[in-house]
Amino acid sequence: MRKSLTIFALILSGETVFLLPFVIPRIFRPTFLKTFEITNFELGAAFSLYGVIAMVSYFAGGPLADRFSARKLMTIALAVTSVGGISMAFIPSLFVLTILYGFWGLTTILLYWAAFVKATREIGSDKTQGRIFGLVDGGRGLVAALLASLSVLLFDALLPVHADLATIEDLSKALGIIILIFSGLTLLTAFLIWFSIPENASTTVDYASRLSLKGVREVVKKPSIWMQSIILLCAYVGYKSTDDFSLYASKAFGYNDVDAAHMGTISFWMRPIAAFGAGIIGDWLRLSKMVGICFLVMILGGTVISFGLLAPGMPLMIALTIASISAGIYGLRGLYYALLQESKIPLTLTGSAVGIVSVIGYSPDIFMGPLMGYVLDSSPGETGHQHLFAIVAGFGVIGLITSLLFRRSY
Repeated sequence: MRKSLTIFALILSGETVFLLPFVIPRIFRPTFLKTFEITNFELGAAFSLYGVIAMVSYFAGGPLADRFSARKLMTIALAVTSVGGISMAFIPSLFVLTILYGFWGLTTILLYWAAFVKATREIGSDKTQGRIFGLVDGGRGLVAALLASLSVLLFDALLPVHADLATIEDLSKALGIIILIFSGLTLLTAFLIWFSIPENASTTVDYASRLSLKGVREVVKKPSIWMQSIILLCAYVGYKSTDDFSLYASKAFGYNDVDAAHMGTISFWMRPIAAFGAGIIGDWLRLSKMVGICFLVMILGGTVISFGLLAPGMPLMIALTIASISAGIYGLRGLYYALLQESKIPLTLTGSAVGIVSVIGYSPDIFMGPLMGYVLDSSPGETGHQHLFAIVAGFGVIGLITSLLFRRSY
């Protein structure tokens, strides 16, 4: 029961910590842009500030997680993150919104991320890392899907008129209420983490008695860390592209805000299936081999969109394409940290390893937002989205090649 509660707490916190900075713009992207009166590029710039601060935080957060209790770090991170939602709910200016994203870069990464990955790894055995990471990320996906679907229904109910007739003021009020609800949920999750996550037992190595870079110096010598970093980077480019699905449905096929949000939630529902399924198959087949298969699926989905093979009169094909490319992307999310076990990284160095891998792997947080904004704004309509997913397919090819090299090496 204790272990089940711990897994549930990790699943819930792993998603709620990112609700405010990323899930809300992903679900309600057309509404978000209208309400804050910003362009894709301006939102991308806010994401970019988050990414710059996150890069430093990933590096610093690794040794922090090897030194301090995951329970304490994660609780503080969730509580402080929820406070930012209060400001966001009142629809601040672009400047304040950008500063808010920088603030979240500290709270969600420096204090939370490496501690979360280490706490997850500690739950599984040597032979069940794929299943544990797949279960946790799949569970996060289920939470995200449920929250996405419920929030879209609630958003529609909060509008005084049909979505096609709603004013900017109507949209702002409804979105503000959704943001406040998500802020409250993030704070409640902080209490759940405090009462359910055990203290770390693996911080008792000699150099963990103080903040030290010894662990970082050890892991940077391992070629597997650099290959895993590239795998994560390519997979994360794909993940960032999922922000575009609702806008793609709106601009390319003429869906209204609510229908576009519903189309975007298809991706959310694929995550629990893909992440957990990839984890189970990866433990049986081999984790690095399953990573290659997921990259192949991501490449195929990106190619279909980039060649403009979808049309407005093909709702089923649009949904299936979004579902398939999401399966590849979210399958990767359930696997890339499980590769630490395949390459024999000691548990005591998990924080440092996660820090190094994340600095490189999550660099799309810096460049992908502005790149997406530039591509979409410079080529209006469906063309911009085709260009975007051509880029995604290209990164998929790089990830596939790297996963094959990783598999041969380890």
